[in-house]
Amino acid sequence: MSIVVSIPGVDKTNWWIEQLQALMPSWTIRSIHDPGDVEAVTYAVVWKPATGAFLPFPNLKAIVSLGAGIDHVLADTELPRRIPIIRTVGTDLTQRMREYVALHVLRHHRNMPAISANQRTHQWEPLVVPPATDRTVGMMGLGNLGGTAASTLAALGFETLGWARTKREIEGVTTYAGEAEFDTFVRRCEILVCLLPLTEATTGILDAELFARLPRGASVINAGRGQHLIDDDLLEALGSGQLSHATLDVFHVEPLPSEHAFWSHPSITVTPHIASLIDAPTGSRIVSANIERFEHEGSVADLADAERGY
Repeated sequence: MSIVVSIPGVDKTNWWIEQLQALMPSWTIRSIHDPGDVEAVTYAVVWKPATGAFLPFPNLKAIVSLGAGIDHVLADTELPRRIPIIRTVGTDLTQRMREYVALHVLRHHRNMPAISANQRTHQWEPLVVPPATDRTVGMMGLGNLGGTAASTLAALGFETLGWARTKREIEGVTTYAGEAEFDTFVRRCEILVCLLPLTEATTGILDAELFARLPRGASVINAGRGQHLIDDDLLEALGSGQLSHATLDVFHVEPLPSEHAFWSHPSITVTPHIASLIDAPTGSRIVSANIERFEHEGSVADLADAERGY
């Protein structure tokens, strides 16, 4: 039994191999670039695999995505569609996302970007903001990560709205579903958080049309995927004052190129894809448990739906 690992960066790949091997001593675990006997490989653990990466392995039982999203796997135009894809989610990852969302919603709510700017220019200007109970925050995407983050915001006292493709029930959160309810949802959001999966329908959803429907001076947090956002539309909305600030954790190209306008824009906070970062010690426990369960039972709770894209 053999597992191959494919992660950008040799050091990261070796880190994951070491962690997985310690937890799965009866398995052979190697880099996808040095797989050994290709017919023995039954699982591939990957993040942003190369096109055609899975073709050499005729006996793959499943592909494990090192993340809650599977868009980076589906981007492989030579992906064998018959192979199940297992997402990597868990309490540690969910906790990290709820921390990130709470942190940056509170930053926007308490106007910390403006306060930080005042510090740099030595300005003492107490900025008055409403209490959280008078601030409406919207969550786009109500899966494992989005649903938990929305619950956290509601617990902090925010009037919390949520929107997803299908109806969800979350205590303390007013939920909307589908295209018919999207406009009603968006028009109420003073702070909008995007944690949607990346699909054909959600690509480019953060665009000029959406920004125009938000209350003037609203702010946006994108910790979903970079392809959700139309970059130029965001810059225009910030320039016109329609949006006051944006926090971005994901980008079309990662790492974000050093010459990109986002780095130096005074109304944009850039974080380097860390919202729900999966490290090898934490992630390997989830991955190994999922592989062992799939091996013995033929399925896991975190099995993705490739047709839906998540």
